[in-house]
Amino acid sequence: MLVLGIDPGIAITGYGLITVDPAGSPALVAFGVIDSTAVRTTSSRLLFLYKQLHEIIAEHKPTHAAMEKIFFQKNLKTVSAVSEARGVITLCLEEEQLPIAEYTPNEVKLSVTSYGNARKPQVQEMVRVLLGMNAIPKPDDAADALAIALCHIGYLNYYSRTGEGSAA
Repeated sequence: MLVLGIDPGIAITGYGLITVDPAGSPALVAFGVIDSTAVRTTSSRLLFLYKQLHEIIAEHKPTHAAMEKIFFQKNLKTVSAVSEARGVITLCLEEEQLPIAEYTPNEVKLSVTSYGNARKPQVQEMVRVLLGMNAIPKPDDAADALAIALCHIGYLNYYSRTGEGSAA
């Protein structure tokens, strides 16, 4: 199992790939960001995101994907742009026939830190610890994507052990 976690954004989209070793522990494969800040128009940024995500999937061949849900945004302009990015990401994942799971920020925090209102530094530190990294992954978008992947692995493990419901 190789899980692709995605933290969607119009300018910067974080990604993280995590597998599970034979002992059941998560193991880091890769992480980074798709940075379209140098691309001028929104439509060009979306196309850039689409192509880059296809390349990441082709290179690593994940078996599952998870991304953050838009749960609450104060800024309508931001929520609109992130929604457009999420649409492109969903299209790309669907074309690649990857099962897609979505989690709210609080679900991710709860899964990774056991506290749904954890602050970003707490989540980042737990990502570092759980993946045996020497330093907190940077930039923040990549760390968030790794947290989303860890969250999904937790849900997949739960469902496989209990037989209840299913995660994508």
